[in-house]
Amino acid sequence: MLLIMINIARQSAKRIFIPSSNNLSANLLRPFSASTSASTNSDPTKTVVVVDGVRLPFAQSSSIYKDELAVDLQRLAINGLLTKTALEKNAVDYIICVTVIQAVRTSNIAREAAINAGLPQNIGAHTVSMACISSNAAICGGAEKIMAGKANVIIAGGTETFSDVPIRLTRTMRQKLIGFPKASKKGGPLGALKYIMKGLKLKDLGVETPAIANYTTGEIMGVSSDRLSAKFGVSREEMDHYTVRSHIMAAQAHSDGFYKNEIIPYQGSTEENGIKGDSTFEKVSKLKPAFIKPYGTHTAANSSFLTDGASASLIMSEAKALELGFKPMAYLRDWSFKSCDPFQELLLGPTYCSQEVLTRNNLNMEDIGVFEIHEAFAGQILSNLAAMDSQSFADEHFNGKKVGAVNMEKMNTKGGSLALGHPFGATGSRLVTTASRRLQLENERFALIAACADGGAGHACVLERYDNN
Repeated sequence: MLLIMINIARQSAKRIFIPSSNNLSANLLRPFSASTSASTNSDPTKTVVVVDGVRLPFAQSSSIYKDELAVDLQRLAINGLLTKTALEKNAVDYIICVTVIQAVRTSNIAREAAINAGLPQNIGAHTVSMACISSNAAICGGAEKIMAGKANVIIAGGTETFSDVPIRLTRTMRQKLIGFPKASKKGGPLGALKYIMKGLKLKDLGVETPAIANYTTGEIMGVSSDRLSAKFGVSREEMDHYTVRSHIMAAQAHSDGFYKNEIIPYQGSTEENGIKGDSTFEKVSKLKPAFIKPYGTHTAANSSFLTDGASASLIMSEAKALELGFKPMAYLRDWSFKSCDPFQELLLGPTYCSQEVLTRNNLNMEDIGVFEIHEAFAGQILSNLAAMDSQSFADEHFNGKKVGAVNMEKMNTKGGSLALGHPFGATGSRLVTTASRRLQLENERFALIAACADGGAGHACVLERYDNN
């Protein structure tokens, strides 16, 4: 496959940009320029741009969305995106959406949300699930369709509700009920009753709720983050200070009106009720450990809370975006999806993925003007920052080339998941939208997005500002 090389005059350095070659990449190689919006040699029909993105206000579970289904939240996000962009519904080629905790009757939530949003019924749609990086996978999967020439206009998003999670009977009771009709037909009511009662134990009469624990390790993610924090020497004090930072910055962003162009109102309001703008270190530090008691470091404050919400991103080929009269916000340049040891490094995926995507594109931390990194736990994000800037970690895992130090003045400056909330399926789209908007508003060239996910999975991607001048 032809690889085009472009000399880029930036700090007298030659840079070559090669899109992702990982297992989610279409392996379509094209160059970029650090000084212009696109290379004259690139193919605009296969160059992916982020046009826009929206989200519903993220809210604590069992609050404002308690009467909404996940599919309803996704429908509202899609409708909000279509309304904001004035995109003709028949211009959409494909839809990819996400829900992590799936309801059986809306297992392909992308299709159900699309139909109920009034999109043409002939538009294809499918649902993906990759824990907390699911909508990142949806966006990058859509990008691959564009790069492969299979689509021009994609809606990708995600939704989650913890106000209406599927709760099941125990497996024993499920098996009893499945066999009940046959037992009833064979032995009548008495025979059916005997069938149900035979071997039944008191513990079998309970219910099963979705557990926020890894299937393979059986460990709750808060425990994993506690272990990771101990490994990298992250203290409870550092976690609590970081948590307060997230809340204050989120509150300030709302006060400044930053999110008015990103959040679509729900019942007339864009308020996000998990943000505590009056947070102080003194208040946060009083909370007791939530996972490892009594000496753990993670609490209800420095861990992201259960959140309802939905988001949607609009990505297109550059050629189609310009044809339809849109001004893109950013190029989606490259991405990485990798996994690490779920027993010892469950939440360290952002470090591995950032190292891969930056190295592959000959970029370093000094080139990044916008960082949007998912805050599952304060200890998790601080551990990743420590790992990225650790020479010993780099010697062990990256042949001595460390990722580098993140400029805190450029990271999550509008708040993060600790304050805004974390609807599993919706966070990735939020990160992409916020990063793209920040590139435009702050006049920065590159953004790095990174996030961890259950199972030891991780994601990172690079955006480049689209010059609309």
